[in-house]
Amino acid sequence: MSYYQGRDKKKPTGGRIHYLREKKKHELGSAPTETTMASKDESRKKTRAYGGNSKLRLDGALFVNLTDGKTNTSKKVRILKVKNNPSNVDYARRGVITKGAIIETELGDAKITSRPGQDGILNAVLLK
Repeated sequence: MSYYQGRDKKKPTGGRIHYLREKKKHELGSAPTETTMASKDESRKKTRAYGGNSKLRLDGALFVNLTDGKTNTSKKVRILKVKNNPSNVDYARRGVITKGAIIETELGDAKITSRPGQDGILNAVLLK
């Protein structure tokens, strides 16, 4: 199924809009990448973006680059579980990781600072 991001078929009043052309490729979107915890290995997908650019989409993650604000050090740490996700109520239950999600790691709770569906990597900041 494709995601059409062009103009709607109806006006705000409910009347029909008469199209003078067909749908274009640049008006198509794609399904959101809902990054979850991986069971075995991390998986990434490379997709074409607007202007011929590419995006690296992270499908499943095992580790996170965790930065400690007090000591200014970063470590690669295993993710234990997704605790909370303020962007969507169901994401925490399903274990979906997005920017702003609170996860539990080996060193403590952390907040995701990167966009895994756009960047292809998980970065986080240690909370207290």
